[in-house]
Amino acid sequence: MKLATLCYVRRAGHTLMVHRNKKPGDMHAGKWNGLGGKFEPGESPEACAVREIFEESGLVARDPALRGFLTFPGFQGDDDWYAFVFVVTAFEGALIDSPEGDLAWVPDERLLDLPLWEGDRIFLPWLDRPGFFSGTFRYAGERLAAHDVVWHHPDAVGAPPAAAD
Repeated sequence: MKLATLCYVRRAGHTLMVHRNKKPGDMHAGKWNGLGGKFEPGESPEACAVREIFEESGLVARDPALRGFLTFPGFQGDDDWYAFVFVVTAFEGALIDSPEGDLAWVPDERLLDLPLWEGDRIFLPWLDRPGFFSGTFRYAGERLAAHDVVWHHPDAVGAPPAAAD
């Protein structure tokens, strides 16, 4: 089991994305991703998000907003990945030459035009919906085999969450 963060830094209708094109053997090679990565021992999801954003972009994030949780059973092998998904709109600093790949501020309306994992095309629009999502994405190699989501809406306190896409 691997715990990770997936972070979407946003400003003025743009989202900071990384084109994963620098690390040999990178399972995300050639794709565009949000920032983030694996937890360090004893680290909270928020601390991991802030650290990973800084390491990958040079930006210092403030108040990352937890928007959802993603499960990737057996992703790229035997490990299950669990990712806390954050949106960050408050930050400072200047972009660095990222060790992960080339960084770019992508207009939000063009995000789905990028070479993304198939599941990203499904959950990226969820970042703009109210409530908290918990999604499961099953891949067979690089192809999305199945997915589902449970929504936890802020206006449905006490009501069971409804499953929806």
